[in-house]
Amino acid sequence: MSNTSNFREAIRDAKTQALIGPNVIANALPYVGGGLVLTALGTYGGLGVIRTNPGIFFPTFIGAVILELILFFVAQNVAEKGKKAIALPLLATYSLLSGYTLSGLVFVALRTQGVGIQGIGIAALGCGVTFIVARQIGSNLSEQDGMALSKTISLGVIALLVVCATQFIFALFGVYTPTWLEIGISGLGVFLFVGVSIVDFYILPRTYRNDQYLPAALSMYLTYINLFVFILRLLIALNGRD
Repeated sequence: MSNTSNFREAIRDAKTQALIGPNVIANALPYVGGGLVLTALGTYGGLGVIRTNPGIFFPTFIGAVILELILFFVAQNVAEKGKKAIALPLLATYSLLSGYTLSGLVFVALRTQGVGIQGIGIAALGCGVTFIVARQIGSNLSEQDGMALSKTISLGVIALLVVCATQFIFALFGVYTPTWLEIGISGLGVFLFVGVSIVDFYILPRTYRNDQYLPAALSMYLTYINLFVFILRLLIALNGRD
């Protein structure tokens, strides 16, 4: 699973502030789109490695995950300081690595009967529909409702991260999640990241100025990458069950 944005910090910053960046999301969208394109390229490259040199994919996957984690915190820090010339190549590299680490899941989806390329398209379409609906809802939340939803979703995401980290550790030792539990976890992940997408439209304009579009773009990028991951996981679990 890709990294999530720091919700607790964002909520503390937002509190009950008025909008300080009413156009920050619009300014961030081109960079979100660019990041997603680079992620697709990274995924394509990862699929090529799996098909031609499967033996080296797992060690390079582990290395990419570690580097991705480091880059996330470095890029976030640099972006929030407004160092755009440094932040952009870091964010681009992060997006490519994110795509590479997603390639294993995409490969499984392509080989799962009933999912395949159409399932990947459904996951991508689901992210697009979520964006449209979340923009309408999140932009019109009241202060009270926005803060309540933000706190609830942030707690849910933290719990989900713990579960997914535990899954990953067990998988390294060959212990895999039962299908029924995977369906539950994936469904919860979809639900939570739909909530996160709504929260983004409430939190980001209250956290970042219009010229702070890069950290806002990183937050939105993470939201939709994780939503894509959990939709795809859910489709695989549903179609791969015995």
